Amino acid sequence: MRIAVYAFDGATMFHLAVPQMVFGEVARQGLGQWETVLFNESGSEITTAEGYRIGGVSDLSAAVEADLIVIPSWHDDRRTPADALVAALRSAHARGSAVAGLCLGAFPIADSGLLDERAAVTHWQSLDAFHDRHPTIAVDRTVLYIDHGDVLTSAGTAAGIDACLHIVRSRLGTAAANSVARSLVVAPHRSGGQAQYIERPVPQRNGTSPIAEALDWAIEHLDERLGVDDFARAAHMSRRSFIRAFKESTGTTPATWVRERRVEEARRLLETTDLPVDAIAARCGFASPITMRQNFADEYATTPTEYRRRFRAPREAESPIASGGS
Repeated sequence: MRIAVYAFDGATMFHLAVPQMVFGEVARQGLGQWETVLFNESGSEITTAEGYRIGGVSDLSAAVEADLIVIPSWHDDRRTPADALVAALRSAHARGSAVAGLCLGAFPIADSGLLDERAAVTHWQSLDAFHDRHPTIAVDRTVLYIDHGDVLTSAGTAAGIDACLHIVRSRLGTAAANSVARSLVVAPHRSGGQAQYIERPVPQRNGTSPIAEALDWAIEHLDERLGVDDFARAAHMSRRSFIRAFKESTGTTPATWVRERRVEEARRLLETTDLPVDAIAARCGFASPITMRQNFADEYATTPTEYRRRFRAPREAESPIASGGS
């Protein structure tokens, strides 16, 4: 299979390396005759974000001959792609070539019209910008990649590895993908999605308004049942006045706010403590461990146990430095 990887000035070495490493490993292991080549509109040398110059770049003829075209990322300013690149992508797709946009590479794919009325994903920090630019494309904020068979997009940065392994799996089978993953020392398939990586800071409050005082009070009482009347009493307001003021101050409802804070506190405890899930559920005020698991999965697209396994902060005695490891 012939694979053309788009190379541009300012691309990071990591983004350029991901498809070449994964697909190159297919060839190195003799799993298939897969060849990768870098290309751009002019076939000119590029300078990476790290300052390295890369030559030996082919021109758009590489896209004409490719079975798979990969846009491994895109410019940070999310600029509109050149007409020549758009034409090459459309032409290749019309001939039956597959097209993959990894990370911000989803932008030029969408700009080329290949995702119209379909679902897509990109780096979570650019999801809103992507939706604003292409409102007819359904944006999925949770998954690591979406494959329509002919067009694939993936979430940010390292999710490109997951997407490339998926391509290997879909074309050569699970055994081949697992073999490539083992050689690269990465998981052959990661559960969950990028929702678990998205930062969700607690909204800033000035601490002086009745609503702010009620929110501060609620944070200290997450393990209790928290209803609107409880909030209103903490704010020294009537129920009706509190509901109106709460919506104006936070942009959401008390029930939604409490649920988000409970899930966020559960995430913190999973990362920083050894408490069992049942104890965390009780401490965060969930009605049951099952309720916590359901809410956690809705927010982060994974289970509490899986999240802890991936993100648990190591205790000092377990860290490589403390134990003398390297």
